[in-house]
Amino acid sequence: MLKPLRQGLPPLDPAAVSSAASCALPARYEAVREARQFTRRTLGQWDVGDRFDDVCLVVSELVTNALRHAVPGETDCLVAPHGPAVRLHLMRWTGRLVCAVRDPSHETPAPRDSDDFSAESGRGLFLVDSFSDSWGWHPLAGTLSGKVVWALFRLQPAE
Repeated sequence: MLKPLRQGLPPLDPAAVSSAASCALPARYEAVREARQFTRRTLGQWDVGDRFDDVCLVVSELVTNALRHAVPGETDCLVAPHGPAVRLHLMRWTGRLVCAVRDPSHETPAPRDSDDFSAESGRGLFLVDSFSDSWGWHPLAGTLSGKVVWALFRLQPAE
């Protein structure tokens, strides 16, 4: 399962993955809260406290963007025709953590150019870029359809 998610990521040794977790999210806005709760539980189990708030914020933005821009039709349905509409993956290496959100769209995620800093939306990818160490996306191939948008965080070594 990790292979399609690694495409487009900076070089990471797949043998060095120390932990991975994922969850399916329904196509409704309550899924953002569910994704944050899943992330908090998972990072707590992994004892990843140094980037905790940054990771939760980025997960919220990535899931919100997937629900708002990538899920076809109404966002109150429970499941897309071919399975969960959105899937969150968390992968931890010794010094890195990757959050990846898979969605059914093939559209390129693009930050909005806006000078309106009081706007209530449109800053999601700006926040992802600001709080993660790097981010990107890639289309899925094979039997998986859609794309993955990922964010990478460098972790402090355990003392």
